[in-house]
Amino acid sequence: MKMNRNYNLLLTGQSLANIGDVLYIVSIIYIIFELTGSATAAAFMPFTITSSMFISNSLTPLLMQRFNLKWLLAGSQMGKTILLIGLAFFSPQLSMANFYGLFLIISLVALLDGCANPVTQSLIPNYVKSEQLLKANGITETVTQLIQTAMWFVGSSLLIWLAANELVWLTAALFLVSSLLLSFLDTVDFTPSSNQGKWKQISQGWKTVSTSPVLKRIVWMDVLETIAGTVWIAAILYVFVSDALFADEKWWGFINGTFFLGLIAGSLFCLRFSDWIEQKLSQFIFLGAISSSLVTIFFGLTSLPTLALFFSFLVGASSQIKNIPQQMVVQTSVPKAQLPTVFTTLGAIGTGTFGIASLLMGVLADAFGIRGVFILSGILLSIVSLIAYKGRILLWRTV
Repeated sequence: MKMNRNYNLLLTGQSLANIGDVLYIVSIIYIIFELTGSATAAAFMPFTITSSMFISNSLTPLLMQRFNLKWLLAGSQMGKTILLIGLAFFSPQLSMANFYGLFLIISLVALLDGCANPVTQSLIPNYVKSEQLLKANGITETVTQLIQTAMWFVGSSLLIWLAANELVWLTAALFLVSSLLLSFLDTVDFTPSSNQGKWKQISQGWKTVSTSPVLKRIVWMDVLETIAGTVWIAAILYVFVSDALFADEKWWGFINGTFFLGLIAGSLFCLRFSDWIEQKLSQFIFLGAISSSLVTIFFGLTSLPTLALFFSFLVGASSQIKNIPQQMVVQTSVPKAQLPTVFTTLGAIGTGTFGIASLLMGVLADAFGIRGVFILSGILLSIVSLIAYKGRILLWRTV
């Protein structure tokens, strides 16, 4: 599908940034583990990232009052470039004495990421025609998942030839090129009232969500789905492979890989049948949710690694078949001028929920067994499908 210059620049710039994000995380995990030898220290990194992104999502509306969306996005990538250059100089001198300085950099990078994500989601409807929006979302998701799938393998492989510090330099270069590309985007009009106080600026998105029946329903679905999705974090999935499947560690990687392949397949399905899906958004949101529910329960009950691979693939595909149409509903449920604050609110809710739920799910896995949390995940997704079915009249493009 032929897209316009702005969308192509946005997709290319953000794809380079996404590649850089994976390489950055790979290098950081390696640096932390080499210095401390502690898996707990490495596991604390996602908690730091999630907490910082929650704060960033909450405060981004203040930045939107002062900066154009295009420059806010390009500036966030330039800020990450500067932080990564600082990390490249800092990491050779890293020791247990100044170890916490590393987590300060991780937190600052996550603050910038939390700002960039809702801005990107808000810009897409401004850069593509209404009839191309579902296809644009499908292309964006497909490219993002392809990068996620490939770059974890590439990043870990690069550590064979490059030192972690050299990988950080490569990441900084990718962020620099990304920021330069994004600076060529056309300006998007977003001029919220400058008379609003700071609290009103921060709370504007929350008010929009709370007064919109469709967005309130989507928030409930997202919260439940985010809680359900924490069973797929690396730590819980590793325990499932070991204690439920009695399989080697390599199956942990295989299941992760097939899950990402399922995400890609779901994105490609939405891209291929976009015209059909666009006419039946609510049906596909329900179908994706109920399919995810059933397959997650089957995954939790299986003892065969090969069947687990198959179910993992289906979970990934089903989630995309739900999420891409749902993304379009959000993008068309309010005027474009309100999208930035709406996406920052949804981002804050998502990151906050994930941070708390990931800790809770680990406790539940210890208390009720690893299979139990996957069955619980399936039950939560069945509630999501029920909410989608009851709100099928609302889950439709309205703008």
